[in-house]
Amino acid sequence: MSDDNNETFDRIQPIDINEEMQSSYIDYAMSVIVGRALPEVRDGMKPVHRRVLYAMYDNGYRPDRSYVKSAKPVADTMGNYHPHGDTAIYDTLVRMAQPWSMRYPLVDGQGNFGSRGNDGPAAMRYTECRMTPLAMEMVRDIRENTVNFSPNYDGKTTEPDVLPSRVPNLLMNGSGGIAVGMATNIPPHNLNELADAIFWLLENPDADEATALEKCMEFVKGPDFPTAGLIIGDKGIHDAYTTGRGSIRMRGVTSIEEEGNRTVIVITELPYQVNPDNLISNIAEQVRDGKLVGISKIEDESSDRVGMRIVVTLKRDAVPRVVLNNLFKHSQLQSNFGANMLSIVDGVPRTLRLDQMLRYYVAHQIEVIVRRTQYRLDQAEKRAHILRGLVKALDMLDEVIALIRRSPTVEEARDGLMSLLDVDQIQADAILEMQLRRLAALEREKIVNELNELETIIADLKDILASPERQRAIVRDELAEIVEKYGDERRSQIIAATGDVSEEDLIARENVVVTITSTGYAKRTKVDAYKSQKRGGKGVRGAELKQDDIVRHFFVSSTHDWILFFTNFGRVYRLKAYELPEASRTARGQHVANLLEFQPEERIAQVIQIQTYEDAPYLVLATAQGRVKKSRLTDYESARSAGLIAINLNDGDRLIGAALVDEGDDILLTSEYGQAIRFTADDEQLRPMGRATAGVKGMRFREGDQLLAMSVVRDGEFLLVATSGGYGKRTPISEYSTQGRGGLGVVTFKYTPKRGRLIGALAVEEDDEIFAITSAGGVIRTEVNQIRPSSRATMGVRLVNLQDDVELLAIDKNVEEEGEEEAEAVAKGNVDGPASKIPGKKAAAAVDADADAGDTDSADGEE
Repeated sequence: MSDDNNETFDRIQPIDINEEMQSSYIDYAMSVIVGRALPEVRDGMKPVHRRVLYAMYDNGYRPDRSYVKSAKPVADTMGNYHPHGDTAIYDTLVRMAQPWSMRYPLVDGQGNFGSRGNDGPAAMRYTECRMTPLAMEMVRDIRENTVNFSPNYDGKTTEPDVLPSRVPNLLMNGSGGIAVGMATNIPPHNLNELADAIFWLLENPDADEATALEKCMEFVKGPDFPTAGLIIGDKGIHDAYTTGRGSIRMRGVTSIEEEGNRTVIVITELPYQVNPDNLISNIAEQVRDGKLVGISKIEDESSDRVGMRIVVTLKRDAVPRVVLNNLFKHSQLQSNFGANMLSIVDGVPRTLRLDQMLRYYVAHQIEVIVRRTQYRLDQAEKRAHILRGLVKALDMLDEVIALIRRSPTVEEARDGLMSLLDVDQIQADAILEMQLRRLAALEREKIVNELNELETIIADLKDILASPERQRAIVRDELAEIVEKYGDERRSQIIAATGDVSEEDLIARENVVVTITSTGYAKRTKVDAYKSQKRGGKGVRGAELKQDDIVRHFFVSSTHDWILFFTNFGRVYRLKAYELPEASRTARGQHVANLLEFQPEERIAQVIQIQTYEDAPYLVLATAQGRVKKSRLTDYESARSAGLIAINLNDGDRLIGAALVDEGDDILLTSEYGQAIRFTADDEQLRPMGRATAGVKGMRFREGDQLLAMSVVRDGEFLLVATSGGYGKRTPISEYSTQGRGGLGVVTFKYTPKRGRLIGALAVEEDDEIFAITSAGGVIRTEVNQIRPSSRATMGVRLVNLQDDVELLAIDKNVEEEGEEEAEAVAKGNVDGPASKIPGKKAAAAVDADADAGDTDSADGEE
């Protein structure tokens, strides 16, 4: 073997590969964890962020100076502090300038710094930047020995180990990073809320951990994302703040609107870190694959003027709430932020609670104040020391001048001054360097005054160093000044999750006008829309309805009132008034099938408004086959969105009416063939039953007959009935005496083929107005007082003149005018709210109500 080979072999060191791999991997992991991927708990920054900011500060790229090309701070950072790729440094700088990435940006960018979508920033040679004013608070007092410095990578300069960070940047802007075997993901927060928690900690430094955590969570409500959006529930927030880990559910802000004749879902805010371009692409892809149904198209209408606006146009048969729920479930319109509060503490990664993070920040700020105070004290004492020497020299001015003049060298003069004045070398040098103009008497006075001021400052600085209370007060005062300048309102709204406090707690209580038509279109309108209506005026346009549609329910309601929808299938659904679509007076609204999970062919039979389920003791239901049921209203309280069984129906039966009753109320049932029965809804006649029951026999029928209507009646009212042939009559309720339920009742209108069967039966008052709807699509208005009262045993009069092959389909009370009067009164403040009833003059109607007034016959009595 040659000598060269022996020499090479001598340089080879045998090692254990397992030990070497473990050691090298640990060194690499710790380098990534401490030196690259995780933020420092004190300033909330990773090394690259800290180096970029310090390089910008050190080279003068500050808010009070002009913008510079982004390439300059990138080059300064790479050349002096961060010997890695320029792309990584520029990406860091860009992110600190993006208002959708940083809750409080630290770089003020000019030019194209990208977008929330897939648009990247322009190259660093095009964009310009400088520090933001808030970024200056991160490096404030850094020249006053407030933090330690270490040599940079080549030892030619130094860099700060941590920034003074006069703001709680770690929680204020959050941080995210993947290290080796661990990761951090800290959400951003609101500066005002963080400051309030810090103020409490400063005032209560000895509070125990449990109390400190509880109080901090009172002030810090939760994350506050730069892109706003909704935070659903507080469980994830509680977990993150108490354990350091939690899943925070975020949701975009959406609204269901009508554009033209189409329903659209408008997205105005997205969850944090959700890319709108990717969201749109993902939704479109799922629509193509059939995973999302009911969507016609999706468009991005966002701009600098209107902000975020993504419009999802729905198909005509789509149910908006179902589509929206599917978007929440299958797209990033709802996503989770996995909080992991991991940061570097004393060189070691630690998962921290909320109070611990804030306490580390407070401790850092107190250390900054102490070091700054000590630095200022040292500087003041150095200056005072020199001034004391100058004062001594001025007090012996002649001797000093003579000594200096006779000294052959500076060294001898210095030594002579030290001996003559009893000063040290520093003072002697200052005396020798003193300008001749300072020998004037006025200059001596200035020196003495400056010395006195310094003595006061020195005493104050020493007091600060000796007083922890004053140190905390300074931290508080200086942070309060910063918050006053840069604090803002919370952007992300925290709402209750399903099962928590109801979302209605976040809805303002106000009066609205609820309108529901006979074909099922519903809306709510602000009461203010009725303010301008004046008595005797021309009025305003009502809702634009189809020809054969009328307003069937029109009432003033609180936004928090329940609206109960009873359907022909014997089911009951409910909505809060605020869940109805808001629309103008002239708009038709949305069909309830888009708001409720109706089954095919399911239609509204009755609508009831209640504030609570304690508004009335009982609810009475009636079916076409004559069955009635009385149940406690509280039995129907349920949060099921798919509806609730209100009554069990027999085959072929349907629900035709529902009403709230008290113990002594009377109920009047009217059949299609003109029979009527009145009975009292007491427990003897109608005992209370469970919700999912079929009820009892309320009325018996002859062959072919069925129940038409149910009314809660009282003496003084009238029963108004109408037939398909256009005939009708108005009979005092007092003519219908009470009897036991289950009978055929008494004749209220004698059926003949000419007059036709009954198509409507209403309990009305003298000043009511009714609508009559014909098969030709016509709607005719008639005042009740134009139909003269007649006894029960009469045939009635002609209500409407009908052409051949045209029938009367239905009658209903004109509830809109009475509701408008009530709405106007509420809007003007004349009444308190929905429960008030305002009597008013009914509008005139031009209809010949008794064209056939003489056509009367006698009728049978009771059976």
